[in-house]
Amino acid sequence: MSKYLVTGGAGYVGSVVTAHLLEAGHEATVLDDLSTGFRDGVPAGATFVEADVKDAADHLDPSYDGVLHFAASSQVGESVAKPEKYWANNVGGTMALLGAMRSAGVRKLVFSSTAATYGEPESTPITESAPTAPTSPYGATKLAVDHMITGEAAAHGLAAVSLRYFNVAGAYGQYGERHDPESHLIPLVLQVALGRRESISVYGEDYPTPDGTCVRDYIHVADLAEAHLLALGAATAGEHLICNLGNGNGFSVREVVETVRKVTGHPVPEVVAGRRGGDPAVLVASAAAAQERLGWRPSRCDLAGIVSDAWDFARLRASAS
Repeated sequence: MSKYLVTGGAGYVGSVVTAHLLEAGHEATVLDDLSTGFRDGVPAGATFVEADVKDAADHLDPSYDGVLHFAASSQVGESVAKPEKYWANNVGGTMALLGAMRSAGVRKLVFSSTAATYGEPESTPITESAPTAPTSPYGATKLAVDHMITGEAAAHGLAAVSLRYFNVAGAYGQYGERHDPESHLIPLVLQVALGRRESISVYGEDYPTPDGTCVRDYIHVADLAEAHLLALGAATAGEHLICNLGNGNGFSVREVVETVRKVTGHPVPEVVAGRRGGDPAVLVASAAAAQERLGWRPSRCDLAGIVSDAWDFARLRASAS
């Protein structure tokens, strides 16, 4: 059994990863300032500390075997409007965390990175060797943190793995997406099915894809969580390993909307709008590196299953409100 600090563990992905850590027999301490996370999202059995990641030094000690770092601001649109917030939280917060880890002698880190580091790809599927050209301050700050971690590993022997997520979706029991404001497609479409939104906007239907709408790679949050536990075992002193996480398949916006209709049995009116700037036609991951280095393969790749889990969670939250 090992002991881990999970920063941002009251959020969507962090809570699911924490649940997986506990189920695997580990100890977990969640550090979260609850600015976007939820106290009831912290799994039972985890120790909870309400604090900013910049204050991690007050809570980290040599008894910890590693850190899983999810504490970050993550809204692309907000990052364009408030870049200073993203540089302070994402880069400044991680710099403070790395210093705290160095002081405490905690030498293992798994970092929640993002496919936004690639920007608009030159080709798909996207590999880790693809050029990094983020198109938002959010993506730029995550890339800056990746560079920071590379330097920390080389200079101070940190064992680090960055996991670059594509579109995380689905739910794991009582843990699921509840962003405010919500910006992810599947929960937005489910809001229409719940009657909380009149229609779903389809931004562009003239892309060079089979049905004219954007194609994205959706990965189930439980598959994602399993990759984090494997990354803890694969982390090697002095190395910063970067792996993409996706299922390697793409689903269009219209396929998602139609799948929600089938799963929920509700009509989902759609309104076609113009393309949004910076929306690539296709974003699909190559997860070959994760398969080779982590021994990870996603097992929940069926879109209907992903949507069904998210629908169960959405109805659970609706009944509780």
